[in-house]
Order: sequence, then C-alpha cells, then structure tokens
Amino acid sequence: MKSDLTLDRIPVGEAVTVAYLGESGIRRRLTDIGLVRGAETVCTGESPLGDPRAYLIDGAVIALRRRDCSAISVIRQGDNGENG
Repeated sequence: MKSDLTLDRIPVGEAVTVAYLGESGIRRRLTDIGLVRGAETVCTGESPLGDPRAYLIDGAVIALRRRDCSAISVIRQGDNGENG
C-alpha cells in the first residue's frame, strides 16, 4: 500500500508506520537497519538546515537524508486509512 505521506514530510516528534519503501538506491541499507514495511519510527530531530533528520528505528537513532526519505511512504499512528 502506497501512502501520499512520505517520511521526509512528517513533523519532528510524530510517530508513523512504514507502508512502502520506494525504489531508492539505498533500499537494502534501509532494510538492514530495520526500516521495513510495518516498522514503526519517529522523527526525533533535524539538523539546523533540516537535512539530515534523525529517526528512532528499532531502538537506534539513525540519520537519514531527506531525499532518501522522500521514497518511503508512511501512515500516521492510529490512522486506518479512512478519511473522516
């Protein structure tokens, strides 16, 4: 399931669930660190210029570039995909 919301667009502090990993050149690395479909993550902060951003993934804080995160579709926690 692909969502319109991507990981690079979530605000700091918001928890999300990964819905889809795009065909990013670092897809294998992302899966190696636990960023797979169904994984829960939260943006914990960002650098002063906004790139990279820090994400809590499987108990570790990982810095990811926005361009890599733009290929990762996510769903907000508690959002079942319905509008309303």
